[in-house]
Amino acid sequence: MDYNFDTVIDRRSTNSLKWSVKENELPMWVADMDFETAPEIVEAIEKRAAHGIYGYADLTDEWYEAYISWWKKRHHFEIKKEWLIYSTGVVATISSVVRKLTCPAENVVILTPVYNIFYNSILNNGRNVCESELKYNGNSYEIDFEDLEEKLKNPQTSMMIFCNPHNPVGKIWDKETLLKVGNLCIANHVIIVSDEIHCDLTLPDREYIPFASVSERIANHCITCIAPTKTFNLAGLQTSAVVVKNENLRHKVWRGINTDEVGEPNAFAVDSVIAAYTKGAGWLDALRIYLAENRTIVHNFLEEAIRVVKLVPSEATYLLWIDCSEIMEGINSKELADYIRQKTGLYLSDGVQYGKGGEQFLRMNIACSKEVLDQGLARLAKGVSLYFNSR
Repeated sequence: MDYNFDTVIDRRSTNSLKWSVKENELPMWVADMDFETAPEIVEAIEKRAAHGIYGYADLTDEWYEAYISWWKKRHHFEIKKEWLIYSTGVVATISSVVRKLTCPAENVVILTPVYNIFYNSILNNGRNVCESELKYNGNSYEIDFEDLEEKLKNPQTSMMIFCNPHNPVGKIWDKETLLKVGNLCIANHVIIVSDEIHCDLTLPDREYIPFASVSERIANHCITCIAPTKTFNLAGLQTSAVVVKNENLRHKVWRGINTDEVGEPNAFAVDSVIAAYTKGAGWLDALRIYLAENRTIVHNFLEEAIRVVKLVPSEATYLLWIDCSEIMEGINSKELADYIRQKTGLYLSDGVQYGKGGEQFLRMNIACSKEVLDQGLARLAKGVSLYFNSR
């Protein structure tokens, strides 16, 4: 089947968080695609909606099998049925796990710059954010293992929230790195929570490695958060899963999720997942090619038309990390993002919100048609030019 990602769909006046902006503004910030989901998923939702009764829902054998088969075929990772727990969302899971498995004033380690909501899940629950800043060499990112080990060794540290693939830098962590991080956590009695929501959105020739797949010991020490929501643009349906091999750890995660009342599926949460993971592979493969083309367009445009900012090479997600350090002496990217939005209407995410190491970067969502992408790049060029000339 042919899938068309070039169609521009008007999302204004649809209660869209992303598009709740002024008429002249173009939002390219939050991780929300402007593409219709796979038609196979739409068909499943329409069929469920046509039933006309939307009472309490329950998980089915097909729901479990959909996750198990997808991870086995796409990611070469064997998940057993009993390892899976339903949750309304990855963020809900992370917050529940932080509350259930750590104590107030304990440290939770994150690798920064990183998804900003991790901070909320830690700070809102009275825990301490412990930032280990990634090393950036002007082209790529690596973990500062000396710094990470020091922070994991702190007796007050009880958990690490890991992002795999990493948002916002778009890095796919290799097996050697995952083994090293996992073994450090085990040696220091630190629980691993791995957010793998972007795992399917890799470049067409790249695969991610599930954290829990790299060793038996790490699998027994790891809580993995997964979902079809980023992959198939289903975030509004509130559906995800947690994979926990260790029985004792799994019980605690299950208790946390159910205590917080985020463990019950809505009327569409089950059928949408089954359709996505059993019928959505073709759509996803076409999407990955389209996103790779968009990434190339941005790379070439920045090199040819702007030059004073550059794209950080990445392997996953549809969120591009743009290095603006050349024009940002003495200021940070929040000022630049605000300036660009004010002058051009282009709404990007500033890197400041992603913690240490993000101060001179912008994050751009390219999950849109090429027509919209071209508009965004033209606005970016205008905003950067105006800012550069005003200094």
